[in-house]
Amino acid sequence: MYGRYTQELGAYAKEEAARLREDGALRRTTSVRGQAPELMEYEKDPCAKCQAQKWMYGGLHNNILLQYLAWVTYPVVLITFSAGFTQILAPQAVGSGIPEMKTILRGVVLKEYLTFKTFVAKVIGLTCALGSGMPLGKEGPFVHVASLCAALLSKFMALFGGIYLNELRNTEMLSAACAVGVGCCFAAPIGGVLFSIEVTSTFFAVRNYWRGFFAATFSAFIFRVLAVWNKDEETITALFKTRFRLDFPFDLQELPAFAVLGIASGFGGALFVYLNRIIVESMRKQKTINKFLLKKRLVYPAVVTLLVSTLTFPPGFGQFMAGQLTQHESLVALFDNQTWYKQGVAEEFVYSSEVPQAWKHPQVGVFITLLLFIVMKFWMSALATTMPVPCGAFMPVFLIGAAFGRLVGESMAAVFPDGIHADSTVYPIVPGAYAVVGAAALSGAVTHTVSTAVIVFELTGQISHILPVMIAVILANAVAQSLQPSLYDSIIRIQKLPYLPELGWGQEKYNIRVEDIMVRDVRYITLSSSYRDLQEALITGQLKTLALVESKGESYKISCLSEVKMGRGSPIPPMLRRKIAEQYQKGVSQRKIAKSLKLSSSTVHNIIQRFRESGTISVCKGQGQKTILDARDLRALRRHCITYRNATIMEITTWAQEYFQKTLSVNTIHRAI
Repeated sequence: MYGRYTQELGAYAKEEAARLREDGALRRTTSVRGQAPELMEYEKDPCAKCQAQKWMYGGLHNNILLQYLAWVTYPVVLITFSAGFTQILAPQAVGSGIPEMKTILRGVVLKEYLTFKTFVAKVIGLTCALGSGMPLGKEGPFVHVASLCAALLSKFMALFGGIYLNELRNTEMLSAACAVGVGCCFAAPIGGVLFSIEVTSTFFAVRNYWRGFFAATFSAFIFRVLAVWNKDEETITALFKTRFRLDFPFDLQELPAFAVLGIASGFGGALFVYLNRIIVESMRKQKTINKFLLKKRLVYPAVVTLLVSTLTFPPGFGQFMAGQLTQHESLVALFDNQTWYKQGVAEEFVYSSEVPQAWKHPQVGVFITLLLFIVMKFWMSALATTMPVPCGAFMPVFLIGAAFGRLVGESMAAVFPDGIHADSTVYPIVPGAYAVVGAAALSGAVTHTVSTAVIVFELTGQISHILPVMIAVILANAVAQSLQPSLYDSIIRIQKLPYLPELGWGQEKYNIRVEDIMVRDVRYITLSSSYRDLQEALITGQLKTLALVESKGESYKISCLSEVKMGRGSPIPPMLRRKIAEQYQKGVSQRKIAKSLKLSSSTVHNIIQRFRESGTISVCKGQGQKTILDARDLRALRRHCITYRNATIMEITTWAQEYFQKTLSVNTIHRAI
């Protein structure tokens, strides 16, 4: 009964769609007869009017060179503006944001990362980057933007005092903000909370659990309500709503195919992380290229955008890989529950006239189109995510996984055209279900998370394939974690952030001792070291700290001496004070001197003030050897001062040191006088 009803309903829908297409074409012929066919085709989709790149491309149908220039110039300008604006205003806004949030939630303070300037740069830069149509994601930047909002809100509430002055509350706010970023990106509050816990938190406080759900639910609700208010949706539904059959979603004999899909996605996820890291490291190793890119920071994003846009040009190579489709349109097509290989593409896509022309090619079959789409998008996404613009990698990886799952599903449908079920009832294989499983598996392999399965359920609005999705995601994680770190941990290593990643699998990592990694050739001083030994160690070593041991043969350290200040109240080295005086005489400001020598401004100010008053660089109060002048010495000093009234404090100090045969500082003589 169910199968007969759906078949009749599908036939009726096809007839109505064909009739509406004919009526619409007839009305458009009489009203806009002078317009180009390509432009009319794009105007069928109300969203296409907002896509300036496609509008320019469709309006220049008479000249393919102008079409190419319009197709390439639009993303190049947007990406270049995004890179330049971000670099000028706040370079901290570059990249995903999740690796930095992992580091911050570990207790590390990253300067200028949660400021208002970074917020402005992130929002504007991300808008331009996503509008360019490049294979870039938005999940990571959304997490960063939500964290910025939480940090700025905490600073504002701290003005009123109370609990917001507590640093622990700020950490809890940031933890909830990470869940909000994922929740409002995909309208998936449950998956957003679980994803934020897996990605950003090593130890998660259970008391923040309901707070994260509360914030993520409201963010997802507002995100979908705005879509209804803008008349993009009739009601609150899933972003990529699927209509898979519920009475018999899949055959048990398909589970091995889903498992193989998960294992293959695990290898693919590890390869994506490796390729992304190799691209960055190879450019850094080439010193000539690295110096050039540091000077011309806008050249690299412009060249990468030009390359990707050229390859996706629809009349060119893009016709073999659905180049004119956006990421949203591609996912809608890949999640379709009809079999392209069996029934044809153009017959089934009744909701859009643009999608069938993208996936259907007269010379190339659907398998070649999907294969080219996967291969090209794979390296393009790995390359594009290295650009210095606000961007993420989750959505491109999600799309590649969906295409790979669709390829496996179409292959299964071609091998088993009547399904695998041995009973008399025929249940054809649904390639769209394989696309959903592949998207969850590959994105989970790249990020090393299992919560992508929950995100997929909330994205599609169906949980009929919960078992295949969980099997594929778990297997993909098992394979990927044994081969490569997650994408976020890889970025942390590339940027050398102060974050200790997990050791992972392998017993050899747990057998490493401290003596295996510690430095053997350590500069140190002993209790019997002379002043010359200390001076040589400070000059030649260029170290911030020195080890102090009892004797030369001892292997243990008593304490650690700072290069700038050897403990509280210890003297500044004479060479350092002499260097401060020399820079002061050259006209260098006190702030620059303190910054270059890594000293406090007050220390530099005191040394310069002493130099101006007495012309010496002697140690200040409390830094010399304490010497007590008895009453007899004080009387002799006063008599000398009365006799030589016009003598400077330095001359009096020199006389006192020779007369009393004691080490006296200018401060001591000044106090005595």
